[in-house]
Amino acid sequence: MRDLAAEAGVSFATPFNHFGSKTRIMQALSAERIAAMTTQFDLVAPGGDAADRVLAAVEIAAGVMLASPAVNRAVIGSLGAPGVEVGQALAQSRALWTRAIGSGDGFDPDLADLAAATLPGQLALAFRGVLSFWTAGEIADDALGHDAVKAAASLLLGFMPPDRRQKLLAILR
Repeated sequence: MRDLAAEAGVSFATPFNHFGSKTRIMQALSAERIAAMTTQFDLVAPGGDAADRVLAAVEIAAGVMLASPAVNRAVIGSLGAPGVEVGQALAQSRALWTRAIGSGDGFDPDLADLAAATLPGQLALAFRGVLSFWTAGEIADDALGHDAVKAAASLLLGFMPPDRRQKLLAILR
């Protein structure tokens, strides 16, 4: 927390006075990261179908995390601790993946409603899972994007029609 305050050019007490607790500070930093992911996704405006957009969003999200790996590991690590101050990271992350899925174009028509209802939450959980292993040092920086894309491809695979699965299978292989 001292390093955070020093980097911001404020006294040690200022972040606590503004946010109230270390947990709230980390929640605000997490929200800032997810907002940066969303902004970059909107700026890039990836083309293709829902699967293409989700994979692009994963790469963008991993890039945001790798822009400041030490800080982002600290943020993710702190949010994994139990506490009484419940945050909004899951809802914010789910909103990013909902945005990436868009209209669900490219999904098997028989599964499109199920994909829209379940995939945003599952993608949020999967990306957070990859981030947790990255935070713990079990996934290297240079593997973060690749491992996150593979996790997303695994989830997307079940919702794509058979003729559209080859790209996802190639990622997994």
